[in-house]
Amino acid sequence: MFKFILSFAFVFSFSFKIQAQNCNCTENLKWVKKIIEENDAGFQYALDQKGLEAYQAHNAKIEQKLAGIKSNLDCTKLLSEWLQFIRKGHLSIKRIDGKDVDSLVSEANLITKNNHPSVSISEDEFKNYLAKKKEQNLEGIWDSPPYKVAIKKYPEGYKGFIVSSTADNWMTGDVKFTLNNELSAGIYYLRDKTPEKISSTLAIGKNMFQLSNYLYTKIYPIVENTPLEADFVKSYSTDKPYLQKINSKTILLRIPSFNGRQKQTIDSLITVHRPQLEKIENLIIDIRNNGGGSDGSYAEIIPLLYTNPIRTIGVTFYSTKLNNQRMLDFCENYKEYGIDPREIPFYRAAYDSLNNHLGEFVNLKPDRKLISIDSSYKTLPYPKQVAIIINGGNGSTAEQFLLEAKQSKKVKLFGITTAGVLDISNMYFVESPCKEYRLGYALSKSYRIPDMAIDNKGIQPDYYIDKTVQDSQWVDHVRNVLENSK
Repeated sequence: MFKFILSFAFVFSFSFKIQAQNCNCTENLKWVKKIIEENDAGFQYALDQKGLEAYQAHNAKIEQKLAGIKSNLDCTKLLSEWLQFIRKGHLSIKRIDGKDVDSLVSEANLITKNNHPSVSISEDEFKNYLAKKKEQNLEGIWDSPPYKVAIKKYPEGYKGFIVSSTADNWMTGDVKFTLNNELSAGIYYLRDKTPEKISSTLAIGKNMFQLSNYLYTKIYPIVENTPLEADFVKSYSTDKPYLQKINSKTILLRIPSFNGRQKQTIDSLITVHRPQLEKIENLIIDIRNNGGGSDGSYAEIIPLLYTNPIRTIGVTFYSTKLNNQRMLDFCENYKEYGIDPREIPFYRAAYDSLNNHLGEFVNLKPDRKLISIDSSYKTLPYPKQVAIIINGGNGSTAEQFLLEAKQSKKVKLFGITTAGVLDISNMYFVESPCKEYRLGYALSKSYRIPDMAIDNKGIQPDYYIDKTVQDSQWVDHVRNVLENSK
């Protein structure tokens, strides 16, 4: 039986009823703690790894910061920081209304930040400067509503400054972000002009540029992409799976998500193109930035890869009254989750089984014990080689797909290490008492723990793609490896 190592008094201190009319940040933090401590499948695992004293110290640190909360954004960041102690994946907290941007800070306070850096150059002057350039690069005018930003190169690096904005506290010339010459680090100013470190940058062709989570589209001057860049823009921008024949030897299957709603599209692509897939030498499956979804979404891909029995390690579900509602949710919304309606009786039985073992971890497939072995497919002569392109944006179901696919003798992984968010999984989402926040946490724990833990480690590629290969060149790089291998 599962038991908390926390003392009764410590747990009891978080047992309370939140009044719907008083949901300040303190009360929302208490609610988050209560949900996680009582329901999250990985909470005890985190305590076992890090220790009770570390958890208590983390709580004390967070509670000290409560006095400095002045906005919705501050509160959301604090709640997220509290969750980071538990783990980095399969945990999330977001405002339902999307109003994370300082709605509690007065407009006057926003506008009176007179020390904010600015640039003195008009849009017309900047366009004249661009017209004299012989080569076009990052410099130009970019759009990311509600901001139109000019990016200009300076000796110390790049500055993005406001050309126009519908945000009242942003004026023409205000610096929106700075970047070093290598585009590897910088500062991004949020809606209230609070500075935030830029964690990553990515050029998506010549007319799209991503700074952390902020996407900018070039509106002047627009530069024509190379064919490889155009393909990369297509693959990065779409949320729909697609198949593309590269040449007579190689086909690309791009799958940006395994969301249950994409299952039908993935299945249809494979069905329609099966004659070509079963004659092609090389298949490249690009799942970069695929954060997961439903295991059923990749079911039709496995027969193309299969060479030998696939061993899958099972999971065990933590049973609480709140957690067990997800099984009923599966039954009622099976289409959204990509679940075969014939499986509904299983989920109804699972709900009953879980309710009979509250407070315990339950194996919903006891006949399979720790593992299941699938040998139901035939090895197809084609495709002969399968490359799966991966990166740090792959987690959850995408990583489960990789664990199964890489058991095939046909399959090699190309790219960089994945996110490592799989061991504690099967997310469930609940709303806060005042309907302000949506909290996501996990219901299950893998039997791989501790012998083959994926969390915080990730899955490594067989072929590492280093930084000298641009993102837009990855598919062509992989194609070249496959077609020239002996």
